[in-house]
Amino acid sequence: MVTENPFGQVLVAMVTPMSVDGEVDWPGVESLMESLISHGADGLVVTGTTGETSTLTDAEKIQLVKTGKSVSGGRAKIITGGGSNETAHAIELYKASEKAGADGVMVVTPYYNKPTQAGVLTHFRLIADATDLPVILYDIPGRSGIEIKYDTILRAAKHPNIRAVKDAKGDLSEVSRVMNQTDLLYFAGDDANALPTLAIGGTGLIGVTANIAPEPYRIIVDAVNRSDLAAATAQHKLLEPLVRATMTHVPGTVATKYILHGLGRISSPRVRLPLVGPEESEAALIENDIALVHGVAGADFSNFRPDRNAAAGGALPKVAGTTR
Repeated sequence: MVTENPFGQVLVAMVTPMSVDGEVDWPGVESLMESLISHGADGLVVTGTTGETSTLTDAEKIQLVKTGKSVSGGRAKIITGGGSNETAHAIELYKASEKAGADGVMVVTPYYNKPTQAGVLTHFRLIADATDLPVILYDIPGRSGIEIKYDTILRAAKHPNIRAVKDAKGDLSEVSRVMNQTDLLYFAGDDANALPTLAIGGTGLIGVTANIAPEPYRIIVDAVNRSDLAAATAQHKLLEPLVRATMTHVPGTVATKYILHGLGRISSPRVRLPLVGPEESEAALIENDIALVHGVAGADFSNFRPDRNAAAGGALPKVAGTTR
């Protein structure tokens, strides 16, 4: 039986463009959304880790959903990420997102407070009970401090609204095991694992590098869908230095904004504190990797002009974020 997919396959973990003083650049948000959708994205995950959820206000998060719905005009799904490590606050956010028009929600494992697996499962179930939207569970132990264990995933999969997992754990043998036992859709949450995840039967990716180049991921997914592994592998290889530039030297948000600004696609590379722009040595590593990028569809680096001074430091917004 083929499981219905309410999310799409090429999903972008979208950055939130900001002005030099750290306020959301709403025209920049609209422009980036339009570019991503028109170049192959099936969906945008807003207010996630890459979107700086920890330093966005609740009002900004809801406005990002509304803006996404307005820009997409039904061409792409708008999925709200982030949530909270406080269950009651997460429920409030996801209800508001549903009212704002979100097509789905991505629920991260509660971070910092490190609940037991029983607490993790209860968190997921209560959120899924509170919304009619399809839910993606986000398994990212490197950030949350705990994983979603295999047995917990199986139990969560019994909830009718829990439809998918974004896997940033990278244990592909467990991914195969879960897919054998459930109808859950699996999305690669690590850009380097996009093709490997698809090759073992995964659904798609929720990618950071796709902010810069969604087209090659579209090519990879379409190639896998028609069983053309050679074509998919060729794109995977071309993407390798760009993925390395984006994901290995500084937080993905920081590198992505640095690169997008250098390409002239956003007005500022600014991030909100405690994130800061790359230091000189880190910027050099990013630029060295970018110099190796060639043949990537939709990513012409011949006019790449990174601005280390513009990226330096981080911003304190006028209103503090509301993620606890």
